[in-house]
Amino acid sequence: MTTRERSSLVVIGNGMAGMRTVEELLKFEPDMYRITVFGAEPHGNYNRILLSPVLSGEKTVEDIMLHTREWYAANGIALHAGDPVLRIDRKRRIVHARSGLQVAYDRLLIATGSKPFIVPVPGHGLPGVIGFRELHDVDAMLAAARTGGKAVVIGGGLLGLEAANGLLRRGMEVSVVHVTGSLMNQQLDPPAAELLRAALERRGLRILLNRQTAAIEGGGRVQGVRFADGETIDADLVVMAAGVRPNVELAKAAGLHVERAIVVDDTLQTYDPRVYAVGECVQHRRSTFGLVAPIWDQARVCAAHLAGAGHRRYVQQATATKLKVTGVDLYSAGDIVGGEGSEDLVLRDRRGGVYKRLVVTGNRLTGVVLYGDVTDGPWYFDLIQKRTSIASLRDQLLFGQAHCAQAA
Repeated sequence: MTTRERSSLVVIGNGMAGMRTVEELLKFEPDMYRITVFGAEPHGNYNRILLSPVLSGEKTVEDIMLHTREWYAANGIALHAGDPVLRIDRKRRIVHARSGLQVAYDRLLIATGSKPFIVPVPGHGLPGVIGFRELHDVDAMLAAARTGGKAVVIGGGLLGLEAANGLLRRGMEVSVVHVTGSLMNQQLDPPAAELLRAALERRGLRILLNRQTAAIEGGGRVQGVRFADGETIDADLVVMAAGVRPNVELAKAAGLHVERAIVVDDTLQTYDPRVYAVGECVQHRRSTFGLVAPIWDQARVCAAHLAGAGHRRYVQQATATKLKVTGVDLYSAGDIVGGEGSEDLVLRDRRGGVYKRLVVTGNRLTGVVLYGDVTDGPWYFDLIQKRTSIASLRDQLLFGQAHCAQAA
């Protein structure tokens, strides 16, 4: 196949989901497409998951780069970094970039990811109020940390705690503000969340639970945060980590079917058969995605269809969460809430700082929360994913894989 005969694939989004799909596509059919990539950020693709270690000083920017500009050139990919697409003309099959560049496509892949949810309270636009999503956010946080002072992180989920830990390690006084009564309430049950809170407070974080942010205060720059009950705390930096929202404005303006995110089928195809979407900007069977494992699965399926290789289908799987705050061992997977007919198997060792809770439904493990000892997390996760019968293991299950193997 000559270069002239190749179809044009345009990728909107130079992040992990889009570039993983391109990687998979190159394995299938390296010469099938002329590939053009547009990215909003002015550099190659990096591992967004590792922004926290860059903030804390454990890694450098170079350490987290996945694809350098040389990689794109070596694979014949035209990269337009720092030049986001502003409009998709689906009728003419052309994308329009901010620079004025127009590129025609035969297939279009949208991988625009998500954006931080900035709580829309008075003062949210003040200088010193930032999200935690991109490298320039880390740069802003490091600049603030160099002068010391007080940081307030709004959001006690995974991302917020990672941001708080990084700022603490950089020398700032850090308060974490969370709207509910327990940290990481999407992934942890209250006993595990309480152990986590105590551990973080021992390291020097201030944890403020059940706080509703009412306003960000300040003149020309942020100076404090006011809560709904009138309490105020000082702040030289406010980091919004209260969740993300799928980046769908471009797709919506192009007339694609969008609900909470861009609706795709089991092949990651949108309602327009020439347009695919992957990653945090998609909605598949009413679900949206923020973890790496399902997005990697999407990339493999989407790449196979773009390559015309077989009839793969994306199937949602259970997901696991591991907290990346140094010194805190925490693992959560599956359905940790449970429901009618489920039962909890619980082990508590307060002196050893260990907590385990297994959610069992019938003869299957359906959820797990581990604190302090997470060694068996992947094994429990495998039992959940494979829907393995635990009938013969039930009495030993809390004691882990090695103990169950000895008892067998």
